[in-house]
Amino acid sequence: MDLELSSADIEFRDHLREVFLDEVPADIRRRSALNQTTHDDIVTSQRILNRHGLAVPHWPAQWGGKGWTATQSHIYGSELQRAAVPQPLAFNVSMVGPIIAEFGSEEQKQKFLPATANLDIWWSQGFSEPEAGSDLASLKTTARRDGDVYVLNGQKTWTTLGQYGDWMFVLARTNPEAARKQQGISFLLLDLTTPGIERRPITLVDGSAEVNEFFFDNVVIPAENLVGEENMGWTYAKFLLGNERNSIAHVGTAQRVFADLAASAQTTPTGTGALAQDAAFRGSMHAIKTKLLALEATQLRVTGASENGAASPVSSLLKLEGTRTLQELTRLRMTAAGTDAALVHTDGPLQADEAATASATQYLNLRKLSIFGGSNEIQRGVIAKTILNL
Repeated sequence: MDLELSSADIEFRDHLREVFLDEVPADIRRRSALNQTTHDDIVTSQRILNRHGLAVPHWPAQWGGKGWTATQSHIYGSELQRAAVPQPLAFNVSMVGPIIAEFGSEEQKQKFLPATANLDIWWSQGFSEPEAGSDLASLKTTARRDGDVYVLNGQKTWTTLGQYGDWMFVLARTNPEAARKQQGISFLLLDLTTPGIERRPITLVDGSAEVNEFFFDNVVIPAENLVGEENMGWTYAKFLLGNERNSIAHVGTAQRVFADLAASAQTTPTGTGALAQDAAFRGSMHAIKTKLLALEATQLRVTGASENGAASPVSSLLKLEGTRTLQELTRLRMTAAGTDAALVHTDGPLQADEAATASATQYLNLRKLSIFGGSNEIQRGVIAKTILNL
């Protein structure tokens, strides 16, 4: 395939760069680059993108979609990451929005889709449970039909940014007697102001509390909030998760982090000169640069396959190596920061470079990339079976 962009795609890319760099405030992009994005940053940037028709380009045209080619969608994602623009909230634009657009009733589409695109509603994901994470089909939360309502009981956990949620899309078991565990699961929309809901933050190793757990005690959900057919929730969940791995590779983010680290290494002192002259550091950076070039080419190969209507098993390789490369970059940046990486950022004036003080937090936070979106162990199994034919 041709790995060079066409003149039309280059023009498209340059337009995106103009919007991302000129319209999204620089202070929002700076905080995003440091992994310090706030709730207001995400809302502000998504509404700016939505105003320019760039929040939900992959949705149906009727609801704000652009009908882009796979290459244009790839350029869009890469340029968002390179510009450090906060990603449109995935729970809204990549998860529940497409599900409602594809399977929801006309009333649900009219009520939820415009507000979802503009982040007037902040959605939370109610999938994982204490005993149903990677094996999601083992979930135990139940939704019992009682006339024109469902009664929800159970627990959800690892709900990212759930502290901000207005609504939650929930997978719950509506037929406990189903023959297979994937059957008997439904997809429901839950107003998080409904009585009987308790949410608790979970403090992580880096001190943040970006994930939460939810407890449901006889929570009433109107039956009109069932998406699609009852007991078909597993099919909808697979539709939702289908294209997750390519975006989780974060190749554009890794390219930006690499460029920032290479630039700062020119002035970072060591005992014998600048860090950029250190042989071990240079060797690591050269290895990462080579891998980034390979990842970019691989991403274009996956994009080319989707242009032709084919799913590429190479997406598993992309997820595996892309996340490992970004993790290695955060390790190098933390090493380069030295003792400044141990500093805790407060609201007062910084006594060290912002990127240095944020490096340890980013290193710890991005350990999660090995797990979500399909753990690296699972990806190795997919690669062995579908690519290596083992």
